[in-house]
Amino acid sequence: MLTKTDEGQLDAAVVSQLYAHYAEPLRFFLLGLLRDPHLAGDVVQETFVKLSQRGREVRPRARKAWLYRVAYHEALALRRRDGIGQRALTELAWTADTDAEPAESLVVRRQTVDAVRQALDELPPPQRRIVQMRIYENKTFAAIAEQLDIPLGTALGRMRLATEKLRRRLAEIGANP
Repeated sequence: MLTKTDEGQLDAAVVSQLYAHYAEPLRFFLLGLLRDPHLAGDVVQETFVKLSQRGREVRPRARKAWLYRVAYHEALALRRRDGIGQRALTELAWTADTDAEPAESLVVRRQTVDAVRQALDELPPPQRRIVQMRIYENKTFAAIAEQLDIPLGTALGRMRLATEKLRRRLAEIGANP
């Protein structure tokens, strides 16, 4: 019943079936590790993206264990990245210039917001829509994919491309959001 495609990716129907069966238990498992439902949801999505990409390498009887192992390692990687970010923010807070006038910081903040809006407006509409739904509407990638009637991998790919374009564009115009 479970089939594999020739490209090394697991059949979409199989991934959907596994998602329906294991997504919620994985989310609870990750919630215990991450203590954040949004992060747990993101890790579940990333786990199933990896399953869809590398599913051919996993024996059908080992899929449950593989999913939990990948989710666990993704959660640890996320916590490491988050810890690095928190240390950087703490260090930045200690080195921040406390003599700066509030008006200057408001002007800089306004310029940064304008630069981000301009960069967002320059994105292709499909990528801009994904960013808006994820950032402003706080939707999961699974919900975005379902609402736009596109595969989950497409939604994730558009977000990755959009963030790369935004990063490059903001670096060009000298904004540091």
